[in-house]
Amino acid sequence: QVQFVESGGGLVPSGGSLRLSCAAPGFTLSHVAVGWFRQAPGKAREGVACIAYSDNRTYYPDSVKGRFTISRDNAKNMVYLHMNSLKHEDTGVYYCAGGFYSDDGMPESQYSYWGQGTQVTVSS
Repeated sequence: QVQFVESGGGLVPSGGSLRLSCAAPGFTLSHVAVGWFRQAPGKAREGVACIAYSDNRTYYPDSVKGRFTISRDNAKNMVYLHMNSLKHEDTGVYYCAGGFYSDDGMPESQYSYWGQGTQVTVSS
């Protein structure tokens, strides 16, 4: 069974930075698009970054564009989410997932493999 594993969450002050990591033991991440999602308390889960598998195209919603960067390290079989200029509203549980890339958004239906999530808390 494919299992994605997130790490790197924590408590960070507003304006700070954090790097999340996504691993998938026994599964080659370069074979799928990888997305990062987040879920804030009381809110629906939303996609915040995605990287394609074929040409590493990336997608970001306006809410994080210019602040978040998704990247791959195929040699380490890892995907990262670099988050800068963090805001209190970035607080939530962050999940990585494997699936299909789209330039138009990140519907959850396009992602088959999910991790358990890592908590990110941005203090105001």
